[in-house]
Amino acid sequence: MKMTKKLVALAITASLLSACSSTEEKSGGLLDDNAANTGNNAASMTGYGDGTSPNGQQFGADANGGDAGYGAGGGYMGLGAAFSDPANPLSTRTVYFMYDSSQVQQDFVRVISAHAQYLVNHPAQRIILEGHADERGSREYNIALGEQRAKSVLKMMKFQGVGTHQIEVVSYGEEKPDSDGINEASWQLNRRVEISYQGR
Repeated sequence: MKMTKKLVALAITASLLSACSSTEEKSGGLLDDNAANTGNNAASMTGYGDGTSPNGQQFGADANGGDAGYGAGGGYMGLGAAFSDPANPLSTRTVYFMYDSSQVQQDFVRVISAHAQYLVNHPAQRIILEGHADERGSREYNIALGEQRAKSVLKMMKFQGVGTHQIEVVSYGEEKPDSDGINEASWQLNRRVEISYQGR
């Protein structure tokens, strides 16, 4: 019964976020409407549901193939084995977005829910939601878009009971790309929110 209530709550949250995401304004520095629509249609979500990014990289791994942030205490930063188990959604700490969108994709609802539940069960734990954008658009627009993306994740977590004091939102816009390429595969990796756990 509790699981059914959680699924209903997640579905409502996803619906609310999708309704709110259409209020974004486009900057003159972004592609025109036809190019933007082409970009949306061309963006592939292939692999997102299986723990890999569009280029096949594991979500929980750093660019060098290592486990960034993993400590001797077992799991990510000593948080527990669940954070290093690829079958557990807690091992995914990056949420990817479509072009010019802050709407959370359905593939990542389970990931956000798992992190929210962990935070509810560990009220002393703090995280930073780091919003990012690809290089298209003005610097100011991309900072705002990165913030909107991080706030979308924040809203979903708060809806599931996470305390506001546990979450900080930061936007880097296009300043910290995950990939330096100038193509759709690289841009997909740069449109993201990283869930960064902080030491207690």
